[in-house]
Amino acid sequence: MRSMLRKGPGLVAGLDRTLLKAVSRLPGGNHDLLFRRLSAAANHGKLWFGVAGVLALFPGKPRRAAVHGLIAQGVASAVTNVVFKTLLPRARPLPEHLPVFRFVNPQPTSSSMPSGHAASAAAFAVGVGLVQPAIGAALAPLAAGVAYSRVHTGAHWPSDVLFGSAIGAGAAMITRKWWPVRPPFPATSRTPANAAPLPDGEGLGIAVNTLGGSYAPETIKALQDVFPLAHIHDIGEEAEVAAEIRAAATRPGVAALGVWGGDGTVGTAAALAVERSLPLLVLPGGTLNHFARDAGTSTLKDAVEAASTGEAARADVGHVLVERGLAGSPEMLERIMLNTASIGLYPNLVRRREHLQPALGKPLAGVAAMFRTFAAGTPTTMIVNGVRHKLWILYIGRGRYYPRDHAPLVRPVMDDGVLDLRMITADESFARLRLLWSVLTGTVATSRITHLSESTSVTVEAAGSPMALAVDGEAMPGVRRVEFSVLPGALTYYSPKPEQAAGTD
Repeated sequence: MRSMLRKGPGLVAGLDRTLLKAVSRLPGGNHDLLFRRLSAAANHGKLWFGVAGVLALFPGKPRRAAVHGLIAQGVASAVTNVVFKTLLPRARPLPEHLPVFRFVNPQPTSSSMPSGHAASAAAFAVGVGLVQPAIGAALAPLAAGVAYSRVHTGAHWPSDVLFGSAIGAGAAMITRKWWPVRPPFPATSRTPANAAPLPDGEGLGIAVNTLGGSYAPETIKALQDVFPLAHIHDIGEEAEVAAEIRAAATRPGVAALGVWGGDGTVGTAAALAVERSLPLLVLPGGTLNHFARDAGTSTLKDAVEAASTGEAARADVGHVLVERGLAGSPEMLERIMLNTASIGLYPNLVRRREHLQPALGKPLAGVAAMFRTFAAGTPTTMIVNGVRHKLWILYIGRGRYYPRDHAPLVRPVMDDGVLDLRMITADESFARLRLLWSVLTGTVATSRITHLSESTSVTVEAAGSPMALAVDGEAMPGVRRVEFSVLPGALTYYSPKPEQAAGTD
């Protein structure tokens, strides 16, 4: 049996010898050097890595095509070399089968069946073509040339090349749903609200958290320059943030509340704005300021324009009721949620992603952060809406975030009336392996471990030890139970028209 496999089935072996004899009769020329160099360039996938590097320079579809091509190539190479070359041992052509000037020495020592070069070439070209057909078509002659070069130089029989090409094309088709293209985000939409215009900041009280990540000595002066008539209240290092914001909001003549700081500071200001029915102007301060981004005031210019013209909109806010402490003597806390809350490994994921994003870009930073976070993390057991789960991540967004996967980034609609609930569970068998595989293949959003839903209320209870809850970036340890609900249209905020706001593309 082994001997037959080495020789190949009679019909295939006969056809291979006939085709190889036809190749041997071709006259010598410059094409011999061309195919020799082309074959060598594709060793270990170097040629395709180079092409992928060029495509990666162009954002969008070319870059996604390069990623898919490399994934398909990796799968094809692994299947070819690890599986089929072991199962189908076959001797390679001998020197007497080709002219001496065409036969390349030394030849590989592994099984001839199938051709790894042909598999990688077909996988990369077809993989790229499934995302960007025009580029795939342009690569097709190059891939065909690499595949033929293995016959021309005596490294493979023709059937090895055909089988390898089929494996490569199959790998591209199988992986076509890995790293799926994200659907476009919905258009930004705002529900207009009435708010007083604030020319030169007249009637505006601004609370500035001097501990905000983007605060600098010139921050106050910059705000005074654009809002010369506003009252600017700086919050010192030892001050109590909520009390200082209240002082800014209750000053005589204040018709609107402005805030410069991170998400925690903005959340505190929003709670007071809701309480006193004041429109809120969120300024681009703090290390992270997700609400300013979603509100369209991520630059000072946009914030000034909205305040000066009185352009405003309504936003829902989340109401969070937290039970902390011992079961016999619980402590009840209430707070407003502007953006998100999370339990589990999500805060670690976000920190890693933000750290890696400048160097890697959003997609790759998300992958690296996911892999690092979940490789070493442990799930938390909790009861969500009455159902017990082991969870890697519980994420709750105030409003529907996009994309609909593990890395929500933007919120085009601020008053859709829902809580965006996302769970990545560890309830399934081989949970960590499932999770890491879905991270590597970009299929977290469609994996069985990911659960996406929407609701107007969510209840979470600790199943054992108290939980650590983060709301708008502010950590709350020792939580035993938390209830989330929506307060529809409770907040009025200044916002430029969507087509004018920065970052609404």
